[in-house]
Amino acid sequence: MLAQKKIRRSNISTTRQELPPIPNKIYFTIGEISKLCDLEAHVLRYWEQEFAQLKPSRRRGNRRYYQRKEVLLVRHIRSLLYEQGFTIEGARIQLATNNINREESITKPVVANNENRTKLLLNNIASNIEGILTELEKEEEEYVGA
Repeated sequence: MLAQKKIRRSNISTTRQELPPIPNKIYFTIGEISKLCDLEAHVLRYWEQEFAQLKPSRRRGNRRYYQRKEVLLVRHIRSLLYEQGFTIEGARIQLATNNINREESITKPVVANNENRTKLLLNNIASNIEGILTELEKEEEEYVGA
């Protein structure tokens, strides 16, 4: 019985590094998540029952719509179960104890990237304003000098 479980786990074709990049979208269907995380849709539905943190919103016709944070959570759960060898109960405990650290590790790069982007935009705006002021000063000198 134990050998069968190891065989089944070794048949997983992709690791976390080989998963496709997550598109820049707000909502994803269960089929899209299935492809992005290399999982079957029934596995995702089962995990919704097992992991309280995984709660996709539901809309038209009771369809599931996942957000980016839930895609990251599914990938993390997948890693815990398939790559690190946790049981479902062990993965639940791991998620509960590392929830704060996981959220920080996910949001820190995004925040840093947004801060850098904001600084670049502000520097660009400042240089544009300086250019406009220089042009206005030139026009003022020409007007006053004439």
